[in-house]
Amino acid sequence: MISLITNPIVVSVVVLCILCLCRVNVLLALIVSSVIGGLFGHMNVSETMDVFIHGMGGNSETALSYILLGAFAASMTHTGLAPVLAKKIASTIKSNKYLLIFILTGIAILSQNLIPVHIAFIPILIPPLLGVMNKLKIDRRAIACGLAFGLKAPYIVIPAGFGLIFQGLIADNLMQNGVEVVKSDIWKYNWLLGLGMLIGFLLAIFVAYRKPREYQDLELQENIENEEIKLTKNHYITLLAAVLTLVVQLWTNSLPLGALVGLAVIFGLKAIDHDKMDKLINEGVGLMGYVAFVMLVAAGYASVMKATGGVDSLISSITPYMMSSKLLATALMLFVGLFITMGIGTSFGTIPILAVLYIPICVKLGFSIPSMIVVLSAAAALGDAGSPASDTTLGPTAGLNADGQHNHIWDTCVPTFLFYNISLIIMALLAVVIFK
Repeated sequence: MISLITNPIVVSVVVLCILCLCRVNVLLALIVSSVIGGLFGHMNVSETMDVFIHGMGGNSETALSYILLGAFAASMTHTGLAPVLAKKIASTIKSNKYLLIFILTGIAILSQNLIPVHIAFIPILIPPLLGVMNKLKIDRRAIACGLAFGLKAPYIVIPAGFGLIFQGLIADNLMQNGVEVVKSDIWKYNWLLGLGMLIGFLLAIFVAYRKPREYQDLELQENIENEEIKLTKNHYITLLAAVLTLVVQLWTNSLPLGALVGLAVIFGLKAIDHDKMDKLINEGVGLMGYVAFVMLVAAGYASVMKATGGVDSLISSITPYMMSSKLLATALMLFVGLFITMGIGTSFGTIPILAVLYIPICVKLGFSIPSMIVVLSAAAALGDAGSPASDTTLGPTAGLNADGQHNHIWDTCVPTFLFYNISLIIMALLAVVIFK
């Protein structure tokens, strides 16, 4: 038990959560937690920081993508296309706040599977709609839960876009550890996890955050409801740029290159004057730069956690308790997955770490293949919603906090943690009972 309490990952994640709940900036909390984790992993401060800094490169492509997509989002605002899109949505919903939540959730789902732009749409679409949300007195925590559901549940259940990547990783890692499985079978069992998240989503918007909540109307929130919808040449150029961004991304599998092509079209066809280029890049950094830096720091944090050997020792310390029952083993594996992903902030990067350790245990205890699929998927996905360093939480906050009235930890991380992680745990345990 002492080894579990003093495990560098456990200590580090606990410190990270406490600091974040005390409203310490996420960047600083990640750095401090990394140092503490390194010290508990018998690394000195200098060695810890060296591993941390070298590890930051692990998310460099993601960070560059967010900066360029932030600039692209700023360009859509400058050409007036973002307010037009927001006006279209506002005119559709009338005064139905739930319709707005469902539309934004639907767009988030499409961003994962049909048009895989991930969180890039949020800083484009959400800020112009804040005034409408204020008028309808929508609790932004409900919007955060809707966006998080759309960003997370689809890749667990739907075998397309990011879902195909996630489910492919699950299948590949199972096969690498001696379990024969077909990639197309993953979704057939993971639907149970998706159902749990859907129940959590509905509870969040219809029960927990259904009451009206007042926000101040600030100057940056444009009154889009009274604007006339009229598409201009610059709007069409921007739409063309958005389409080319998607095509290049899918063709080259490079989001930064896609965003770069989109910006080149906007400036090349003079939808925005060249002399505004510096301003747009600066605005892009302002929109998504913080998210990009958090992702870089999260990669450094992950490198430190791996260097401490805390994952292996954590599994070793709880393995003796697993042998008494499948349910207890599942609960302990989910617990470890939650801690690892809460710190690292990515379910995709957690899969290879957990598979090597979990699959032999599952085989020894006689888990069925469907049970292994669900448990590994849930253990990897746990913590992605709710982690201060996850793009599943950073993305919604980037849009909802455009006017400074939405707290990242208390208004995004805590709600998504409660409604999605608890539902994933319950459904994973249920899967072990169902898929014997």
